[in-house]
Amino acid sequence: MATNRPTKGSASQGYLAVGNIVGVHGIRGEVKVELLTDYPERFSPGATVYFGPESLARPVRIEAARPHKGMMLVKFAGVPDRNAAELLRDTVLLIPEEQAMPLGEGENYAHDLIGLQVETTDGRVLGKLAEILYTGANDVYVVNRPGAEVLIPALNEVVITVDLEAGRMLVQLPEGLEAPAGAPDKD
Repeated sequence: MATNRPTKGSASQGYLAVGNIVGVHGIRGEVKVELLTDYPERFSPGATVYFGPESLARPVRIEAARPHKGMMLVKFAGVPDRNAAELLRDTVLLIPEEQAMPLGEGENYAHDLIGLQVETTDGRVLGKLAEILYTGANDVYVVNRPGAEVLIPALNEVVITVDLEAGRMLVQLPEGLEAPAGAPDKD
């Protein structure tokens, strides 16, 4: 349901997160990139991405990239060795919003969903969408409410409508999914 995922729900205004540098690979300056985009071709040689955060965003050219164990191994211009690559660990990779791929029907960017008021089909307000968890099977929306949080699977049969202009998401919760208001979270 979402593409170009921001890390922990915090998108940079004007930029979209397309990857996180999570480690280094080898001695020639390659980094391991966790993809936060549905378009890995963004990491093709010659492409430009930006090292984040947005306030310090600076462009960098990709010299080489290849898939590796569910991630991308990327070699950036100006990163000659492992020591230089190590300094990039935990850096978010950004693209300008105007380079975003067009979305399909029913798709939204993750950063547009954060902060939406989540309501049920029977009119109850559950709270605000605070975070999106990426589980592999399907995304999960974390909704904060007083005294608890509700985890909502991002499935078409659960998420009925998303109205970005109204700032609202309408959901039909499966039976047993919601803990009563004020009930403690189970850890």
